[in-house]
Amino acid sequence: MASILKKIIRNHAMKEDPVEIYGWRSFALTLTACMSGMLFGMDTGIIGGVIVLPAFTAKYHFDGLSPSATATLSANIVSFLQLGCIFGAFLAYPFADKYGRRPSLIVSAIIGLIGIVLQFSASGYLACMYVARLVAGFGCGACSMIAPLYVSENAPRALRGMLTGTFQFFNTFGVMIAFWIDYGVQLHVTGAASYIVPLAMQAVPAVLLIVGMFFLHESPRFLAKQDKWEEAKKVLALVRNLPESHPYLQNEFNDIAIQLERERLLINGASWRALQREMWTIPGNRRRAIISFVLMMFQNTTGSNAINYYSPTIFKDVGITGTSVSLLASGVYGVIKMCSCVAYLVFFADSLGRRRSLLWTAIAIACVMMYVGLYIRISPPKPGATIPAAGYVALVCIYLFAVFFQMGWGATAWIYCAEIPTARLRAMNVSIAAGSQWLWNFVIARATPNMLVNMGSNGYGTYIFFSCCCICSFIFVWFFVPDTKGLSLEQMDDLFGVTQLVEKKAGDTELTTIDDPDRKNDADTRIEKV
Repeated sequence: MASILKKIIRNHAMKEDPVEIYGWRSFALTLTACMSGMLFGMDTGIIGGVIVLPAFTAKYHFDGLSPSATATLSANIVSFLQLGCIFGAFLAYPFADKYGRRPSLIVSAIIGLIGIVLQFSASGYLACMYVARLVAGFGCGACSMIAPLYVSENAPRALRGMLTGTFQFFNTFGVMIAFWIDYGVQLHVTGAASYIVPLAMQAVPAVLLIVGMFFLHESPRFLAKQDKWEEAKKVLALVRNLPESHPYLQNEFNDIAIQLERERLLINGASWRALQREMWTIPGNRRRAIISFVLMMFQNTTGSNAINYYSPTIFKDVGITGTSVSLLASGVYGVIKMCSCVAYLVFFADSLGRRRSLLWTAIAIACVMMYVGLYIRISPPKPGATIPAAGYVALVCIYLFAVFFQMGWGATAWIYCAEIPTARLRAMNVSIAAGSQWLWNFVIARATPNMLVNMGSNGYGTYIFFSCCCICSFIFVWFFVPDTKGLSLEQMDDLFGVTQLVEKKAGDTELTTIDDPDRKNDADTRIEKV
């Protein structure tokens, strides 16, 4: 495994770190925790196909509504999950910080499972469906905040991009599976079962997540933050597949201890108010929180979730007619999206770097979205007519969008927001990022149907809007987002200037930087001082 990874991953950490740390444990931990991404993805993909199924539209009283009223009802059903996710992402952080990442992830998955059961049991009652999606969203949003946090705190630094980005892979995998489930039931299942079966299938990743987490350990960095040093060292040794006396493990453990001491020097105490002061009054921490919020905003305003939720409607706009045909096109879109995500995580996430990935894909997405918008404006598809050559190019552009999004904004935003926070504020910072993701996800899910109806003929302005947002995201990344490829979590303080503040406050007498070789070789002494 290590020899293969060394040929693929191109960063200095891969060359320097011992090969033993790339064993199966890190990958098993990642695959289990990232089932939460599949939970998120399956709902994203399934609901978009379900709301156009004849049995569902009849059961939930779509028939006879005007296009605007239909769009509003669709948006309400879809977006109630995102509304729950916003609260789940923000409220999960204090629980993850107090009780741990592992138990919080299990409880969140159970809440999500309850919401899923309520969804396929709603039986045509809109109020029940809204409550069900709100509850499912609460669990889903909490999982989306905790899982990247948990994985990033366990991952070896050379593979942190790949492993943390696996959350996005499972998201896209869930979307792909959902598209094909929708397509299959549309062809082979009739009556109420045609929408009950897809809604019930969302429970599979939730169950796998709950069962799998019982076999995993708590994050070593969380244990260290709770002053459970011996347990933290044992867990870190287990995950890294190294003895506790190994120099690499000693150095990593020492770095964790030094970073925690630095943070405690800056602002004493760990109360909610103290942590808020630490987040917003220290420039380096405030900058990281703002970057996390804005990156997740731009991730959604690329238009990705608009396509995920309303792909049948969007494919119809470029000339693909018929429910089964549009669902088939959605299924192909899901396959392309998943394959692109795999290619990015394996070959580019830890080699090309976060910043470059965000920059070039922002421009690429802006171009394809602009083309789709201009095509619909200048030469819109006509009912009953064959699709012109320009229409096929627009269809290809939507598939290219899937490729470009997964090569940059899909996984990179999650990776970046999970790795840049300082140790004491990591849960809070990832909560801000996940909350932002779901806030803007909610805005897009709620607004897209009405945008497609009201923003110009056939909604061409919707695509131009997303294109302009991508250009803005390029400008933001260019000026404000530094690269983190190959850096350890403890080196993020150096990157964002927090280390210098500590040295100034400590008078350079008690602390040295994490690059000091003498300090690195004296881990046990450091722990005693902490």
